[in-house]
Amino acid sequence: MKQHIIAALRLTLVCIIFFCGIYTLLIWAIAQAAPAKGEGETLMAKGKVVGYALEGQNFTKSEYFWSRPSAVGYNAAGSGGSNKGPSNPDYLKDVQSKIDTFLVYNPGVKKEDIPSELVTYSGGGLDPDLSPAGARIQIARIAKARQIPEEKIRSLVDQYTEKGLFGPAKVNVLKLNIALDEGR
Repeated sequence: MKQHIIAALRLTLVCIIFFCGIYTLLIWAIAQAAPAKGEGETLMAKGKVVGYALEGQNFTKSEYFWSRPSAVGYNAAGSGGSNKGPSNPDYLKDVQSKIDTFLVYNPGVKKEDIPSELVTYSGGGLDPDLSPAGARIQIARIAKARQIPEEKIRSLVDQYTEKGLFGPAKVNVLKLNIALDEGR
């Protein structure tokens, strides 16, 4: 029995040293190679920090691109989805409400053309990106609200579309809205 206890204590000590020391330092060192040294990429507008590139924000005004809905109210203290399945009546009412709101503010759009990301929650609740289709479907509303040509906004969407090495193309909503405000 004594032999097993000593082996267990040794293994415990090795795990504590590895996971609390070596592993932590390794992850920290990898983070130092990231663009913002693991601190998150802050986005500035008019000399002020307005948000983080990897954290979604709520935009409701017609002159902005709307983000994907958040089940956690865009609260970065805790991410999470709604945990409601596609057959849940409350979930279906919520999605229908989002569809109805979207159609009111985007009258030229057909229900079947709305990308699902604009009316459903993401898994983490803080998704900062839309697909290019999710951004393009909002161009007419924004052009009308800002009284600028749709082509100018379309070129902004194209300019801010990131084509990833892995995964689909995406558009960061906050970066795009900052560019709109700066008149780029």
